[in-house]
Amino acid sequence: MRVSSKKAGARSGRSRARLVAYRIKKAADRAIFSVTHLFHRDSLSDYPVALTGDGAWLVDQQGRRYLDACGGAAVSGLGHAASAISQAIREQLDRLAYAHTSFFSSFPAETLAERLVAQAPYFGGLPGARLDRVFIVSSGSEAIEAAIKLARQVALERGHHQRTQIIARRQSYHGNTLGALAVSGNAARRKLFGEFLFPVQHVSPCYAYRGLQPGETASAYSERLVKELEETILEVGPDRVLAFFAEPVVGATLGAVAATEGYFQGVRQLCDRYGIILILDEVMCGMGRTGTLFAYEQEHIQPDMLTIAKGLGAGYQPIAALMVSKEIHDTIAKGSGAFQHGQTYVGHPVACAAAVAVLDVMQREQLVVPVAAKGTLLMDLLKKAFSNSRAVGDVRGRGLFVGIELVADQESKTPFNPQLRIHAQIKKKAMELGLLCYPMGGTIDGSFGDHVLLAPPLTISDAELELIAERLAAAICQVTESAGVRTL
Repeated sequence: MRVSSKKAGARSGRSRARLVAYRIKKAADRAIFSVTHLFHRDSLSDYPVALTGDGAWLVDQQGRRYLDACGGAAVSGLGHAASAISQAIREQLDRLAYAHTSFFSSFPAETLAERLVAQAPYFGGLPGARLDRVFIVSSGSEAIEAAIKLARQVALERGHHQRTQIIARRQSYHGNTLGALAVSGNAARRKLFGEFLFPVQHVSPCYAYRGLQPGETASAYSERLVKELEETILEVGPDRVLAFFAEPVVGATLGAVAATEGYFQGVRQLCDRYGIILILDEVMCGMGRTGTLFAYEQEHIQPDMLTIAKGLGAGYQPIAALMVSKEIHDTIAKGSGAFQHGQTYVGHPVACAAAVAVLDVMQREQLVVPVAAKGTLLMDLLKKAFSNSRAVGDVRGRGLFVGIELVADQESKTPFNPQLRIHAQIKKKAMELGLLCYPMGGTIDGSFGDHVLLAPPLTISDAELELIAERLAAAICQVTESAGVRTL
C-alpha cells in the first residue's frame, strides 16, 4: 500500500516532534542549573525546578512532591496534567496557532465568547445590562487595563467628557501594570511607582473582621460603607466619576474576604443613581472558585463590566477576558465603531481553545457543584487544626477560596511586627513540609498584618483537604511559636 507524500510528511513531522519532546524531557531530567540566567522574582532566592505535575501535586527535579493548596495564585483550578486540556491545545496547534484579530476571528475565540455569555447570570437592570460581549486578552492586568480604557472611551462617546475619576477600595488588588496598579488600593505595591500612577479615590474595603464595630450588625455595616462611597462620589462630583472597581471576594491582599450582605446591592444602586460604570474584578475569585462559575452570582447584582482570568485557562494557557454589557458595546458600535485598544495576542486561538476545554471539563464533570461543600469542609478542618493556636485570628472565605488571618494577640487582633515577615516564614516552612500556600503581608493597610490564602484545585479530594489543614497548621504553629505566640 502506497502512502501519499503528504501523509508521510505529516507522520514524519509528528515523529520529529515526539523525538524533540523526548530529548527536552531527558535534558530537563539531567540538567542542574548551578548558574541561572533567569531574572527571578526574588534575586536572592534559590528556586527548585518544577518538573512534572499530577492532579493537586507538583514534583520538582529532585523528586520532592508538593501539595498545591493555592494553585500558584488561584490559577490551577483543574489541577495539573489534565489530559483533555492538553489534547485540545495540541489539536488547535495542528489546525491554527495564530491569526491576528485585525484580519480574522477564529472558531475558538467565537466559541469561548458564546459560552461565557451563555453562562453569565443575568439579574436584570437597565436595558442592555446583560453581559453580551467578550474582549479576550492574556492576563488579568491586561483585562483591567482594557476595562479602564473602554470605560473612558464609552464616557467620551456618550458626551461625558468630564468623567475622568475612578473610585476603588483600599487593600484591593487589580493587577501590576501601571493602570491596574493605579486602581489597586494596596499601598505597599503602589509605593515604588506612585509618581507614575494616575490619581484614584480609594474608599474602605468591606472587611468585617476589622471593620465591623462592636454591636454593629452586618447589614448596618454594609449601609455604612455604601454611605461612605456615596459621600466620596458627592465629594468628587457625581458627574465626574467614571467607574467603581471592586472584587466580589478580595483575594491576594486581604485573603478571601467576601462582602457582608447588602453591600453590593447598595453599590449597584449608587452606580445606577449617578451614572457610574460598575466594574467587577473576578480575575482571582471567578470561574467556580467561590462555588458558582461567576462570583457575582452570589451577590445578585448585574455588573456593567467583568474581568476574568486565572481559572479561565486553569494554568494551561495565559488567557483573560473582559466581559461587557450590551449597552457598553453598543455605545461603541453606534458611535466611533472601534475600541481604541488592542494587543498582539488578543483572542489567541490556542489560548481560547484551552479555555473552552476548561469550561467543558468543569461542566462535564460537574466540578463547581461540590465546591461550596468542599470549602465548608476545608474551613472546618482548619478551625479544628487551629483550635489550640493563639495566632489565628480569623478563618474566612467562600468555597475553595479561603483565608487565614494571623495575629500576635487574638483578643485585641494585634498584628505581628512586620519586620518578622511571618508570612514569608510560613511560605518557606510550608514548602519544607511539602505544601504550597499563598501567604501575604500588609493585610491591614499594606504594612501591618499577615494572612495565608488557599485556593486548591476544584478537583481536590477530601483526603488532600485534610492534608492541607495538617501541614498548614504545622507550618503556622512552628513559625508563630518561634515568634513568641504559644499554643493553648
